[in-house]
Amino acid sequence: MRCVICKQGELKSGAVTATLQRGETTIIIKGVPADVCEKCGEYFLTDEVTKHLLSRADEAVQKGAEMEILKYAA
Repeated sequence: MRCVICKQGELKSGAVTATLQRGETTIIIKGVPADVCEKCGEYFLTDEVTKHLLSRADEAVQKGAEMEILKYAA
């Protein structure tokens, strides 16, 4: 599948580091499964992965964390 951003690269399965920010909290999640463009590096997440990341972000905010670095675990 072609990248919808650069329209030149092909998407390949891989893993990325996603950074989310909620208010004053920054959450970094490593090893997130994604389709990554081999040309521009843009990545795309499935709905399931996105829901998981948002859930982890909510947990970090509820704990009052200022910064949280996590490894992706489904």
